[in-house]
Amino acid sequence: MKKIQMVDLKGQYEGIKNQVNTSISEVLDSTAFINGPQVHAFQKELEEYLGVKHVIPCANGTDALQICMMGLRLEPGDEVITADFTFAATVEVIALLNLTPVLVDVEIDTFNIDISAIEKAITPKTKAIVPVHLFGQCANMDAIMELAEKHNLYVIEDNAQAIGATHTFQNGKKQKAGAMGHVASTSFFPSKNLGCYGDGGAIFTNDDDLAHTIRGIVNHGMYKRYHHDVVGVNSRLDSMQAAILRAKLPNLDVYNEKRREAAKKYSKFFEGEPNIVTPKMVSGCEGICDSCDCHVFHQYTLRVLNEKRDKLAQHLNENGVPCGVYYPIPLHKQKAYVDERYKEEDFPVTNKLVEEVISLPMHTELDDEQIEFITKLVIEFINK
Repeated sequence: MKKIQMVDLKGQYEGIKNQVNTSISEVLDSTAFINGPQVHAFQKELEEYLGVKHVIPCANGTDALQICMMGLRLEPGDEVITADFTFAATVEVIALLNLTPVLVDVEIDTFNIDISAIEKAITPKTKAIVPVHLFGQCANMDAIMELAEKHNLYVIEDNAQAIGATHTFQNGKKQKAGAMGHVASTSFFPSKNLGCYGDGGAIFTNDDDLAHTIRGIVNHGMYKRYHHDVVGVNSRLDSMQAAILRAKLPNLDVYNEKRREAAKKYSKFFEGEPNIVTPKMVSGCEGICDSCDCHVFHQYTLRVLNEKRDKLAQHLNENGVPCGVYYPIPLHKQKAYVDERYKEEDFPVTNKLVEEVISLPMHTELDDEQIEFITKLVIEFINK
């Protein structure tokens, strides 16, 4: 059995080596390293894939989220509601802009932001909701967009983990993650489902005016050289990374399907295990099905119910199986974001999840032998 890795980027590279190397060579030959033809071509191709009018590439996913908020002209003191159970970048950019982060609890089965908690948190100062499509599955965008319309709020999708996922609305309409809110951000960090070989990110919107504003922000506020019309930043996707992403984008649906197949196999092995809760899929799906694109499994995350999570992680590592605990400390308990407004009774699910969740290896190169080895290790340890 080959070595098990949390993410096998080398194995993935071997499958697209010729395309990647050719694309990189084209950039080197052109010497158009910044804002070159590869960047513009990738932008257009991603717009077509997502079904969104505007893709604005930038330097990384954190910049993308910050620029979304800058583009919406949110002002200091405006409240922005987001999930407590996610990576710190989501709340970090809110704080950096002197906005007021409002953290709320998540759902126990999907790990995504809880709709009832959002509704309770809305005040006259609330200006935006940031749903995080965690681990590869869209938040409940039907309810979120309905709340946003009712209260005249912006919706900023944090799509760093779910590119390629599709949400099916209650009326049957389907849209890609990142194409549903007023604006969205994503990350092309190497381990993402669509990852480059360095840092990269992008912003998506269907709003022409907002797209124009954001294009200035990412380039020092310039639309014409040395004319600074808005306060901006220096945040660009370089041509080399765009070339790599162009080589990968045509394979994204195949990559995501491989992840779903691996998830289905994992969950089949874990059927009937009383102390293990496998990921739930929503958006028109019941369980992990054969023909569904609602979840792209950026992570395959279990809940371990018998208080053995930490010892299980140690056991897996000792037996050559990497794993991850995302996220061990809730944002409301992080030193940087502690606030007297937050009460522990407001976060029962998050406080439970941080003690139970564990993510197993998930990538496009997982094979049946590895999955069987991993699941047997988990089951044997949990039941002893």
